[in-house]
Amino acid sequence: MNKMTWVTTLMRVVLGIIFLVHGISKFQMGLGNVEAWFSSLGVPAFMAYVAAILELAGGILLIIGLGTRVVSILFALMMVGAIVTVKWPAGLIGSDQMPGYELDLGLFLIALYLSVSESTALSLDRVFLKKRNPSTNL
Repeated sequence: MNKMTWVTTLMRVVLGIIFLVHGISKFQMGLGNVEAWFSSLGVPAFMAYVAAILELAGGILLIIGLGTRVVSILFALMMVGAIVTVKWPAGLIGSDQMPGYELDLGLFLIALYLSVSESTALSLDRVFLKKRNPSTNL
């Protein structure tokens, strides 16, 4: 395997872990509390459930490498939403009251990269792609 395969795999797994931990955190806080927090930020309350489920399930899917492109696109959209609706007023670095959007921007770029990159040999996406199209030289 080449360096790009290892780096892409590492990016996918680490991004999955980050979102999985954030999803677990939302469930541990209680979705009612997350819903109230989202509402206080001006984000529709139902998005707390969408975010928690997407982070949890999407994180697991990225770790195992299944549905990487779709999940990555959803995560990229989520990060754009977080930056625009919540973090933008704080700026890139943020302030004492609120963190900036630098982490969200980094996560967005990783998700964007994964949404356009080829599946790596270390993913279930590749396993299923080979089964569907055995003539493809991957």
